[in-house]
Amino acid sequence: MQENSAVLTHVNEHGKANMVDVTDKQVTQRQAVAEGYISMSAKAFSMLKDNTHAKGDVLSIARIAGIQGAKKCSDLIPLCHPLMLSKVQIDFQTMDSENKVRIQALCKLAGQTGVEMEALTAVSVAALTLFDMCKAVDPHMQISDIKVLSKQGGKSGDWSC
Repeated sequence: MQENSAVLTHVNEHGKANMVDVTDKQVTQRQAVAEGYISMSAKAFSMLKDNTHAKGDVLSIARIAGIQGAKKCSDLIPLCHPLMLSKVQIDFQTMDSENKVRIQALCKLAGQTGVEMEALTAVSVAALTLFDMCKAVDPHMQISDIKVLSKQGGKSGDWSC
């Protein structure tokens, strides 16, 4: 991952919170991928895989929630710009040996600012939804390791972990 020694952009010259002005930034194709994990008991994991949780199709509902979360990012994170996302994709990978689900989100657009926060929000909301849907069986689940894996486009260029 690249180190960025730039000045904090969400703080103005007086140290006050500030929404970045992107008016003069060039519209470019931008994309970000984020991931996170949720670990659960063997019973909750088995029920998730077998689609037998009482609340229904847990993964489908979490996918929709993650997409909705990406679209609502600017309502949740105060200084994020409202973005016209062109693609949000949520994928799940069940990891049998660890009773864990890997959540991955891809967000894309043609715009003046990046979509890392939208990808992180998508993963977070999908993970929280999985927790909500499975908590009756396992209230001790653990959400972990939410991070950006890659980003493309914009002034700072492309990078990946």
